[in-house]
Amino acid sequence: MDCDKFKNKYRIDSARAKWHDYDGGFYFITICTKNRECFFGTIKNSEMIFSEIGEYTQQQISKFHEHNSYSEILSSVIMPNHIHMILDIDNTKLPYKKRDIPIIIPNQNDVISINDTFQETFHETSLRTEHATETQSWLSIVIRLFKQSVTRFANQNKIVFAWQARFHDHIIRNQNEMDKITEYIENNVKKWDDDCFYINS
Repeated sequence: MDCDKFKNKYRIDSARAKWHDYDGGFYFITICTKNRECFFGTIKNSEMIFSEIGEYTQQQISKFHEHNSYSEILSSVIMPNHIHMILDIDNTKLPYKKRDIPIIIPNQNDVISINDTFQETFHETSLRTEHATETQSWLSIVIRLFKQSVTRFANQNKIVFAWQARFHDHIIRNQNEMDKITEYIENNVKKWDDDCFYINS
């Protein structure tokens, strides 16, 4: 993999493909922990040994589609300090059209109704988060909710943990790319020593 993509901070939204709205498609996603700390566990003898937060993150990945019916993780690997996944967003199953949702402004006296589907899907999010979904892609929304669930578990259980602020995405354009990325994910643990995120944990 090209490690130059991962130096410093990840791409911001404005650097993403102008021709793609990120509201549907197949994506290769990489999410890192803050400062590449090995919060998720260690690799010994080519086997990933999960920490408590690593085990919870694995559970969230396995339940991902249950919480996001419009999105599915097709392949994934949790490494000591980052996660790779192939994410499918089906734009025919999106719970609502973002731009049809009324904007909610916190700390205002006016009462504005919210789409029922929106309430059902994101009942745990704050008004500030709901407001943000007006301009964010579904890719950004689903990754944010995933990261929030892991952070919430860490906070509730007093586990030291933090994510890198951004994530990296690559639009998968054809079957050849899909096959190569899937193979990379499947062999990632075995090749940890050669990984661009490698830290001796």
